[in-house]
Amino acid sequence: MPSGQGNFHRVAIVGASSLRGKELKQVLEDRHFPASDIILLDESIMAGTLTEAAGEPTFIRALEEDSFEGARFVFFAGTATDAERNWRAAQSAGATVIDLTGALVASHEGAPSAAWIPSLASVLPLQTAPRANGASPRPAAYSSPVAPVIIACTLAAALAPLQPRRTVLLMFPPVSERDQEGIEELESQTAGLLSFREVAQSVFDAQVAFNLLAHYGEASKPRLADVRSAIARDAARYLDGRAAAPAIQLVQAPVFYGYAFAAYAEFATPGSPEQVAAAFGNVGVKIAAPDDGPPTNVSVAGESEIHLAPIEPDPNVEGGFWFWGVADNLRLAATNAVRIAEELVAKSSK
Repeated sequence: MPSGQGNFHRVAIVGASSLRGKELKQVLEDRHFPASDIILLDESIMAGTLTEAAGEPTFIRALEEDSFEGARFVFFAGTATDAERNWRAAQSAGATVIDLTGALVASHEGAPSAAWIPSLASVLPLQTAPRANGASPRPAAYSSPVAPVIIACTLAAALAPLQPRRTVLLMFPPVSERDQEGIEELESQTAGLLSFREVAQSVFDAQVAFNLLAHYGEASKPRLADVRSAIARDAARYLDGRAAAPAIQLVQAPVFYGYAFAAYAEFATPGSPEQVAAAFGNVGVKIAAPDDGPPTNVSVAGESEIHLAPIEPDPNVEGGFWFWGVADNLRLAATNAVRIAEELVAKSSK
């Protein structure tokens, strides 16, 4: 059994130097998660990097055989490869695995991973996580979906009681979805273009600065179409027929942070914007007041919720409504992962 100090729990973050890993550590601290200590783990090349946790100086450690000893929770926030290689070791050490990389939910090796979005529990109850093979059940492994999957499932779950004929979701991913490399490439391209210099394209294999992209260059992996397919697949898998999955399209935006989206829903029975807005009240979505400006990538920075502008009816289609929304992509995903751990701690204390 994992050790703890009273009601406190040892937590490990794999991929601690990634943008997700850094945000996850911050969310754990901001939400006062009952952690006895937070172990920061990463590839050997990042080992020894000085950082801080809970206001105290600490170092990022290299992943080793005994890295998960005594851990109650292990969060995988770096690469999918790290998660695939190490989740079994974490589980064997007695830790509950919470994966933010998507590796476990996409695994073809029977990884016992159940996707979980706690904010939707009241309208879409969590399906039971499958048990690992063996005589004695191991701690469960959970998949905490990426920000666009949370957005798509939240939109679908909120609108499901109103039975929309169709729902369409156009999403604008920020470059931070490609971690620090995406940030650096957009920054480099912006500076290069302003200086009339050749721009680097190693991440997107295309000019993303001052541009909108419907696809990446041929050398970019994953392709934008692959990202879209993964989001659509994971959203449909999570909804599992309990709500209709929206049609999804992606356009890469030249922004660093914040996942913006435009959505359209059409209903057989026309309602008012107020009625449609009320449907989002049960899933934690914040809707701007009429006198407030619509949310932007800047205004939602550091916010844990999805933010919507006031809902607008379509001027030509009766029963059609438009939605504009933004979420801090890193904070939304990290908060969801921490909420999974909080729910499990609360259940174990009953």
